[in-house]
Order: sequence, then C-alpha cells, then structure tokens
Amino acid sequence: MNRVSVVVLSWNTAELTAECLRSVEAAFERGEAQGELIVVENGSEDGSAELIANGFPDLKLLCNEENLGYAAGVNQGVGACAGEFVLLLGSDARLEEGALGEMLAFLEGDPGYGACAPRLVGEDGETQDACAAFPRPRTAIWFGTPLQRWFPRSPELERYFLRKFDYESDADVEQPPATCFLLRREVWESVEGMDESLWLFFNDVDLCRRMQQQGILIRYLSNPRVRHLGGASTSRFPAFVERWHTDRLRYMRKHHGWAGTSCARIGTTWAFAAWALRRALFRVRDPFWERVGGYLRFLRA
Repeated sequence: MNRVSVVVLSWNTAELTAECLRSVEAAFERGEAQGELIVVENGSEDGSAELIANGFPDLKLLCNEENLGYAAGVNQGVGACAGEFVLLLGSDARLEEGALGEMLAFLEGDPGYGACAPRLVGEDGETQDACAAFPRPRTAIWFGTPLQRWFPRSPELERYFLRKFDYESDADVEQPPATCFLLRREVWESVEGMDESLWLFFNDVDLCRRMQQQGILIRYLSNPRVRHLGGASTSRFPAFVERWHTDRLRYMRKHHGWAGTSCARIGTTWAFAAWALRRALFRVRDPFWERVGGYLRFLRA
C-alpha cells in the first residue's frame, strides 16, 4: 500500500470540513491507500477546532490562533507530513469512491509525472472547468476588467480559461487548482513548498509554475472524481477582492517583472475606476471608503 499524507486547511467551514474528513477516512477504510490525515485549523471562529478534535480523534490537528493565510497553512501542514505522497485537499471538497486510489496508482505507475489532479464536479454532478493556463501580463488586462464583460470570448480569455479543454480525456495541464492536488513529496521539497507572500490566491498557480520550470509534468485525470462546493472559505474572507488583486500583482511581479507589474496595476486600476463610475451613476450601495482604502493598499503592495 502507498503512504499518503492528506493535508486539509480549515477556516470557518466546520460542517463542510467534517464531510471532507469523513470522505478521506472512508477512502482509507476501503483500502485505497494507507496514510495519515493532517488538518491545519487556521483560526476559525465557528467551532471548527472543537468539532474536528471531538469527531476525528485519530488525525493530526494543528491549531493556529489566527488565520495565517492559505500558503502558510499548507506549508505548515506539509511540514508535519511523513508520507511519500502529499494530497492537498480543500475543506469544501469530498473524495468520491476510488478517487484517491486512482490518483495514487497513476503516480506510482508513471514516474515521469510529479503530480496529478482529478475531475472536479459540483453538487449537481456537473464537471467544473477548473484547469487553466498560466496567466501572462496581458491576462491582467483582460481578466477582472471591463474587457472581460465586453469581450468574454477574446483569444486571451479563451487561452487562459482553457475553453477548448476536453475534460472527458486525460491530458497534461499547466495549472490545476489545489482543491485536490496529489504530488510526490520529493517534488514539494524540490520547489520548496508554497510562496507565503501569495497569502490567499495564486499560490497554487505559482507552485505549478515553479514545477514547470523544473520540467515536472502534471496530469489531469478524467476518471477520478471529487465533489467540490467552491469558494466556501475564501468567499467569507472580508477583504476577498483586495487580497485577490494584491496576490495577482505579486505573482505577476515575481514571474513577469516590470511588464507583469504594470499590466496588473493597469488592470486593477481600470476595474476600480469602472466600479467607482457605476457607483456614482447608479448609486450602488458598496462601502465606498473601504474600497478606496483597499485600492490604496493594493498600490502600496
């Protein structure tokens, strides 16, 4: 049997986290793998720590007094792992029967790949368009700006969102989400984990980008399925928009230098100006000074 360390980051998703953990324990009980389950409780305020500690006494629970961010929390969890393989699993995801076993079998059977990701499906069973290409500087001008609304089928958005990707077939991919991402422990160590300056967003993109730079291949597997609610934790974060734009700026600066930084600043400034104009014309009831403060903090990022 393989030994896999499953790392789940928990933040204010108590019931969903419990469902996620039950799905992992069920996979272990079915004999899909031998392994360990590690939960990083990242300063939740909804009783998650108590629920996990009382309901799942056999797992390893790491509790933080405050939210350290996604990247730091995942690094903390993997740092406590002992497995040959590491599965990053979102607290809003549930393994379906056979998924863990199939992913492990793939990596064990093909040493040419460093990681793999399954098909993500919603509660309705519909496949989620989860994989993407790496963002380029021009992506920041098209994604998250008025251009995305005006020209949703532009060549750059078609490329970035992989709109022609066949989710019914296995294929190599650049950037699957870390919602369910299985990789070899040696790969994680070779890229030195997640970049903690990317506090909440783009850390998985950066991880995959650094894997690609080392020639490490990632495979999308169409057969194993994982149920995914989507955004259960991140959507509750009060500075969601500000954090997303700031992390994108930092990613662009890291991988694309001056060009990436400039495009990210232009894209965010354009989006902010469009919001301010809509607010003035249509009296949108968004908190004005909170948004202005977020934009100013973004400029200083």
